[in-house]
Amino acid sequence: MRMRLPLLLFCLMVGAGVSEANELERVPPVAHAATANECGECHMAFPPALLPAGSWTRIMDGLNDHFGENAGLPRDTAAAIRQYLTTHAGRVADPRPTRITEQPWFMRVHRYPPSVWQRPDVRSKANCLACHPRAEQGIFDDD
Repeated sequence: MRMRLPLLLFCLMVGAGVSEANELERVPPVAHAATANECGECHMAFPPALLPAGSWTRIMDGLNDHFGENAGLPRDTAAAIRQYLTTHAGRVADPRPTRITEQPWFMRVHRYPPSVWQRPDVRSKANCLACHPRAEQGIFDDD
């Protein structure tokens, strides 16, 4: 029995590391009509799991200056979207940044020279669909 416990702990630790590494390659897609419609009007509606609840709260608190744009919404619509995003938020990210592209996990897996982000077919780090054609389905693994 003593020999099995260390082996079990080792397997659990290795499995947890693999799980964390793959956790953001496949996330539940946006399954909330108001979020898909309102957020998707200007950009891909990002799956809530890509940010923690604190980041989504700050984003929803600042819709009048949403990354330089006024994205204000009626109070009831904003409340429903906030509830959806924070309820389905991720748990592996840094709660300080409000940009997905500033999350440590994003920066770790997207180490590309600036020229990549300036390509006409990419244009922005936030353009997930340029490299992940199934991003709207929550699939971000390398295609």
